[in-house]
Amino acid sequence: MTDPRLASLAEQLPGLRLFTAPAELEHYGRDWTRRWTPAPLAVALPTSVEEVQGIVRWANEHGVALVPSGGRTGLSGGAVAANGELVLSLERMNRVLGFDPADRTLTVEAGMPLQAVQEAAKAQGLIYPVDFAARGSCSIGGNIATNAGGIRVIRYGNTREWIAGLKVVAGNGELLELNRALVKNSSGYDFRQLLIGSEGTLGVVVEATLRLTDPPPPSQVMLLALPHMDALMEVFALFRSRLSLQAFEFFTDVALRHVLAHGAQRALDGEHPYYVVTEFDAADERAQEAALAAFEHAVEQGWIEDGAIAQSEAQAAALWRLREGITESLAAHKPYKNDVSVRIGAVPAFLHEMQALLGREYPHFEVVWFGHIGDGNLHINVLKPADLADADFIAQCEHVTKLLAATLKAHGGSISAEHGIGLVKKPYLGSTRSEAEVALMRGVRQVFDPKGLLNPGKLFD
Repeated sequence: MTDPRLASLAEQLPGLRLFTAPAELEHYGRDWTRRWTPAPLAVALPTSVEEVQGIVRWANEHGVALVPSGGRTGLSGGAVAANGELVLSLERMNRVLGFDPADRTLTVEAGMPLQAVQEAAKAQGLIYPVDFAARGSCSIGGNIATNAGGIRVIRYGNTREWIAGLKVVAGNGELLELNRALVKNSSGYDFRQLLIGSEGTLGVVVEATLRLTDPPPPSQVMLLALPHMDALMEVFALFRSRLSLQAFEFFTDVALRHVLAHGAQRALDGEHPYYVVTEFDAADERAQEAALAAFEHAVEQGWIEDGAIAQSEAQAAALWRLREGITESLAAHKPYKNDVSVRIGAVPAFLHEMQALLGREYPHFEVVWFGHIGDGNLHINVLKPADLADADFIAQCEHVTKLLAATLKAHGGSISAEHGIGLVKKPYLGSTRSEAEVALMRGVRQVFDPKGLLNPGKLFD
């Protein structure tokens, strides 16, 4: 707090909480990537829109860069503060501001955890359907900043589909109210959609009005064991044509071994190379019979070797843990992560090319991959050998990522499906976006943040 700039901030906003202790700087200055040493100037924790505006105006006055911060569960380095930035944490802005039963919308502050949003919607007899494993710690503002997807995109789409309105503090401190929860609004550019997925480079999301929907009918969860990779798409096509899917997730035997070692319970006997966890509507006996018939047909075709269906909520949760526990089970191995996507129709060809590439380029590394087959999103985790230096490991992985980016470009895919570009994927943005698009993105950023103080160095230099 001896820095005169911080003294000025404290004077301008006397009620603002500021952290400067080394442990707090480290905690708030990084995300799950763990690749950069946190080195923020300080951490500011506002409790109101007015304080956020004051912080941004102060930053403009003193030329201090800002890193907006939510739950910091991202995997792209988008919330890293490693160059003397002020971390602007929204975690204390975590309230429900209102529910509108006519519009079926919930207005919340940006620091509210996703799980708390889901619980608030449930209390109104509705649901906020975006969902993924980090629900308890990620924030709605961070979800908006990355257009987060998760396990139910196949049914409900990404975060973008559920944002009715936003309040955003732009780079000059001005408060923007975007769309105001209108269903129809054909009055020019929709800056709300521009801010979604912008990774904190255009403005600081402070409030969001979220669309809610009816709860789905009763569902069942099934675990399937598959004999080979091609069976993934065969089973997906079959189940999608006969059932009303809520989720269709896959993982490999390698992923399963790590989750079981981390405390999950085995649900099927024997070993199989591929597994699927799928959830589908099962409101009546007819739907359940359709699921059984689809399963039996897949077995007859040789696409499924074994399976189990949950008979209770506890069993369903145990089956889901086999998929949702993968990321946590790998954390101790310091994995290098790729989060990629292609069109669903391009998945079969891409899977074969990707598997050949990984096998050729990572002969001595353990590679764990899993993903959302129903929306074309794959997560690739390369585990660091204990005897290999971090820098050498990352250098080898970056070489392979260049090759992977080229393969994605050939298939019209994206180097980042749902975690953003941040710092990690910045060198590969050109595989997903054309030079003309990147030039326009730079121009937009200049308009919203003329001094370049919002999350500098992220997305592009």
